[in-house]
Amino acid sequence: MDVRYINPFIASVKHVFKTMLATDVLVSKPLLKERDEAFADVSAVIGLSGDATGCVVLSFPLATSVQAASKFGGVEMDEKHADFADALGELANMVAGHAKANITGMDLTISLPSVVIGKEHVISQSRLARRLALPCDSALGRFTVEVVMVVGQKPASKPVAACATAHA
Repeated sequence: MDVRYINPFIASVKHVFKTMLATDVLVSKPLLKERDEAFADVSAVIGLSGDATGCVVLSFPLATSVQAASKFGGVEMDEKHADFADALGELANMVAGHAKANITGMDLTISLPSVVIGKEHVISQSRLARRLALPCDSALGRFTVEVVMVVGQKPASKPVAACATAHA
C-alpha cells in the first residue's frame, strides 16, 4: 500500500487516542497480513468507498477494548454495557474520518461502523488485496489498526451516452 495512504492512518490513530482518550499510541512497523489470524476479541469495522474501496478495522483484545471504551465513555464499561459497542464504533469512525480528511486527491466515503464481539474472532480479508496491519501499543493495552484500500481508476473523460437507432 502506498505510504501516501497509510501515513494518514498512523497519524490519525495517534491523534484520536491522544485527544479523545488522553493516551499516547506507539505504532510499530506496518506489516502485510499474509493470512487471517484469530487474535481479536472486539473489532470495529468501517468500510471505505469512492475513489478507493476497502476497510479500516480496529481490533482489540477484550481487556484493551474495555479500557478504551471506558476511558472514551467516561464510565466503567464491559462488553455487556449498552454503550460499549457504540464507544468502540465511534473511535473507529473518528480514526477513519480523520485519516480520510488527510488523504489528498481522493474522494472517499466511510460507512457506519460495525462492531464484532467474540473471543478470538476473524475478520476475513478480501481476496483482491491484503490488509496492512499497524500494531499499536498504548497504556490501555495493545491493539491493531488494519487498513486495505484498493484504489480505483477514474475514467479519462465523462462517459458519453449511447444511443441505438433502427434504420429501415
